Amino acid sequence: MDSFNGITALVTGASKGLGRAYALELARRGANLVLVARTTAALEALAAEVRAAHGVTAEVIGVDLAAPAGSEVLAKAVADRGVQVDLLVNNAGSGSAGRFFERPFDQSARSVALNVGALMELTYLFGREMVARGAGGIINVGSTAAFQPMPYQASYAATKAFVLSFTEAVAEELRGSGVRVMAAHPGATDTGFFDGTTATMDPRVTDPPESVAARTLDDFARGRVASYPGRGVNRLTTLVARVMPRRTVTNAVAALNRKLGLDVVTDLH
Repeated sequence: MDSFNGITALVTGASKGLGRAYALELARRGANLVLVARTTAALEALAAEVRAAHGVTAEVIGVDLAAPAGSEVLAKAVADRGVQVDLLVNNAGSGSAGRFFERPFDQSARSVALNVGALMELTYLFGREMVARGAGGIINVGSTAAFQPMPYQASYAATKAFVLSFTEAVAEELRGSGVRVMAAHPGATDTGFFDGTTATMDPRVTDPPESVAARTLDDFARGRVASYPGRGVNRLTTLVARVMPRRTVTNAVAALNRKLGLDVVTDLH
């Protein structure tokens, strides 16, 4: 899959942020779309935009993938529409910031359900069909957070560590099958990730979602198993994290996140 023209790509979390950027970039490259998010209003607007601008088809499916049966509901909706998914972009995700014991547990639980449970189940449901056809691709959106423990983002980083390990293992299992699997590990991206809380991102170190999406797709087209679609220092930090003692890395990340104020996060009401 070195060209996206004419394929059908399913993008989760497509209503905003990085998911919207993936959808727009895929449509620009000629891919038909299945757009998925919890609510459909933004998806309908996006679908109309890509149809008008690029002449591609765009299906809209509203489903909460963090719900227990969310992934099965989505797979059935796709099947009922007679759509064959050639590329699955597992982008939907959420995370909690702050001290683990001082934040609502349901935020961390939802992050695990969405970032781990739904991603794994969708990989299974659509990946099996791809393996049977001997063709297809899956992009699992991870994060540079995957490469080290992150105090004050403990559950989020742990979910992305799962994405890293799971994707690399499945990619190896499928080598030579005609189905390719890649993990994308962006760094801080301007997506409104902390919206609704007192946490903020430093705009000096965030990447625009449009460039992250474009570089992810470029790397997938090149046949890579891992993509680091942000500024070069992001990949360097993942290499450093793998060679330094984990306690040292954890302490350094804790200090950085305290400097960013992530140890005192509260929700905005």
